[in-house]
Amino acid sequence: MSNLLSRLTKAAAVLLALTSAAAAADDYPNRPVRLIIPFPPGGSNDVVGRLVAQQLSVKLGQQVFVDNRGGAGGTIGTEACATAAPDGYTLCIISIAHAVNPSLHKLNYDPIKSFTPISIFATGPNVLVIHPSLPVASVKELIALAKQKPGELNYASAGVGSFQNLGGELFKLMAGVNIVHIPYKGGGPAMQDVISGHVKIMFSSLVQTTPFIQSGQLKALGTGGAKRSPVLPDVPTIAEAGVPGYVADNWWGIAAPAGLPAPMVEKLYAAAQASLQAPELRATFAREGASTVVMSTVEFTDYIKKEIDKWSRVTKEAKMAVQ
Repeated sequence: MSNLLSRLTKAAAVLLALTSAAAAADDYPNRPVRLIIPFPPGGSNDVVGRLVAQQLSVKLGQQVFVDNRGGAGGTIGTEACATAAPDGYTLCIISIAHAVNPSLHKLNYDPIKSFTPISIFATGPNVLVIHPSLPVASVKELIALAKQKPGELNYASAGVGSFQNLGGELFKLMAGVNIVHIPYKGGGPAMQDVISGHVKIMFSSLVQTTPFIQSGQLKALGTGGAKRSPVLPDVPTIAEAGVPGYVADNWWGIAAPAGLPAPMVEKLYAAAQASLQAPELRATFAREGASTVVMSTVEFTDYIKKEIDKWSRVTKEAKMAVQ
């Protein structure tokens, strides 16, 4: 009899929990939602994150506000997301850095198990840009200069393990050159130092660099996609310009803490997909050189796992140290 009562009590508790979760999802969201961007303002993650927050605010009917939590290659903000309550009121932007950080940082979270991936939004190639004062006009000329002056040229990035860092290290490996990495605390500060000429080279996203290329403040030598970007059709790919096989694409998506109730996942996914159809978001992505992508939450999770495997091989080959 006591066993029967125990089983009934447990069943009732489970039913109550499911009912409560469903009720919470029906009412969700009934207050503002925080979107953590794990990098400072100004970089590609910030640009994409603010676009996403704007659209999600419309689709969810509640303000989605941005919380920039930069530092440690994006791990500080990402950990803040991982440790938040799985109630749907804390989300975070994840990108290629999320897939690389397990190879470079001692994390207090698991990049897969600590999160509920919601939706990928877009992918975009990197672009090799230089300050106009650097006396080269092509990828081949840059490689030649780097070989003439090993260890004397520098490239800036948003930090160890960032998309910019990965693009730079992949370039060094494939081109056989020694260009010194200068890490910053975010893509914005890194970009400002390249624009000012303090550092001459950067492998950044088209999202971040396009305005400065168009204004003449930076010179584009090559893009990192498998084919030329429609945003910069006259700029060759790095592969065709001198480093065959070079491809480096960034990506951006949103995730929530692990344990988010399925009804909330479904509601957020639907809002994300609706956001992808917004003409202003698609136009902005296209203008900045990024392409929108549609995946299910399961496909997005598998994609993240594959990215972790891919970039772990690159970091090992480049002998990038664990921080």
